[in-house]
Amino acid sequence: MAKSNSMTSKDSSRIQSAGATNNGGKTAKGSFGARAQSAGAKNSNNNNKGGKK
Repeated sequence: MAKSNSMTSKDSSRIQSAGATNNGGKTAKGSFGARAQSAGAKNSNNNNKGGKK
């Protein structure tokens, strides 16, 4: 099976959690963790709607 390059919700959660741990429990607007969360949500929505993978 080919490796997927899409950000998943699980991936974005792990990234955001690590960033928040290092920032007093908060995720800054525009941070890598915030952008990862957005990408994971968009990919999740596209996959649920039968959109592009």
